Amino acid sequence: MRSLKVLILEDNPFQMMALHQMLNANQVFDVLTADNVEAAMGSLDRRGPVDVAICDLQMDGRDGLSLIGHLAATGLARSVIILSSAEQSVLDGAAQLARQQGIDVLGVMRKPASVAAIGALLSKWLRIKSGTADEPEPSSDADPKKLAPLDADRDYSSQWIAHFQPKVGLDGELAGVELLARWEHPEHGLLMPGRFLPLVEQAGQMAALTWHMLEMALNLSYQQLVSRGRALPVAVNIPPVMLDEPDFVPRLLVLLERFPVRPQMLTLEVVEQSARQMAVVQFENLLRLRMAGCRLSVDDFGTGASNIQRLLELPFSELKIPAEFVRGLADDRRKTAVVGGALFMAQKMALDVVVEGVETIDDFEALQMLGSPVIQGYFIARPMAEADLLKWLHTLEHYPERVLPLESIRPDHAPAGI
Repeated sequence: MRSLKVLILEDNPFQMMALHQMLNANQVFDVLTADNVEAAMGSLDRRGPVDVAICDLQMDGRDGLSLIGHLAATGLARSVIILSSAEQSVLDGAAQLARQQGIDVLGVMRKPASVAAIGALLSKWLRIKSGTADEPEPSSDADPKKLAPLDADRDYSSQWIAHFQPKVGLDGELAGVELLARWEHPEHGLLMPGRFLPLVEQAGQMAALTWHMLEMALNLSYQQLVSRGRALPVAVNIPPVMLDEPDFVPRLLVLLERFPVRPQMLTLEVVEQSARQMAVVQFENLLRLRMAGCRLSVDDFGTGASNIQRLLELPFSELKIPAEFVRGLADDRRKTAVVGGALFMAQKMALDVVVEGVETIDDFEALQMLGSPVIQGYFIARPMAEADLLKWLHTLEHYPERVLPLESIRPDHAPAGI
């Protein structure tokens, strides 16, 4: 990590020294230090931007939130670690505020920190930089190699690819994969969604991208049916605007005939974006999709304006609990209550549940105490290219102990393919 440049904002001299030593222990030696916000701003002005800022929140004078706002406005650091003795609810609120301003929050920690914890978060930054982590990227406006606007009439499908993230039950049984869009750009290399989706939307190309993802999903499922005798359940995100199209369902049914797998193998994840009354055509499309046998999932459950109302009104078969409710679950009673309540409600409504963002053994074990959802996250597997997924599936089927943390699942149950 010698190439990392880090700023520490900390007004306690002992804590400052300890953090500096922890960074050195993680092979980070380019470190700026400041005991107040004004000094931090001055240091950044003199020595330039940093990769990561470690911010305390509570201090005399201007607080850590002021520095985070300054970093967001100037782009002098795109990632922060929030480290404070404040209550967990305050830490979570500060992290949410930072994200709303476009800052990547690598993590929040209550004092004291540790060498291992700091090292894990810095490694996370390196994964994001290298494109191997499925994390939000900095705004394209701050990127020195800003992407040009897309041509609304051009076909980009040959450059659009999918990465696949497995979903697994708490007993270790494979439940399917979700497709995540990537762009193999001829000039900029592999691009994550945060980098290119706004441009795709501005060019009116979201439908083209989505149909391309659906085709790749069903092709993979069908190829698994041919090669292994079992179709692979696949999930694809569907922009709500596509549900406005009267021909959406007929066109999807034609695609299902082209790749003859059962409609139940396809889950369409729909993000609820506003509390407005759903248009008749959207409502009808959702009903027809369920009547055809496709599965419907409420994506990012709990973050929209009227998710519970939509669950009561619409024919969903699954809800997805987003990562922000799961990270730190083991140490947060409020998150435990929210996730546990959602699982209980889903059970009573006969809905399946997928929990995203499961990254640690602690959060995995906390979920085990709450119910039996399907889990998705780095604890199981990172998003991967198709060739890597096929290897992963083969290993899962024949040597599950090599790819799953079986000691944390059920030692008496070997995962099975689908």
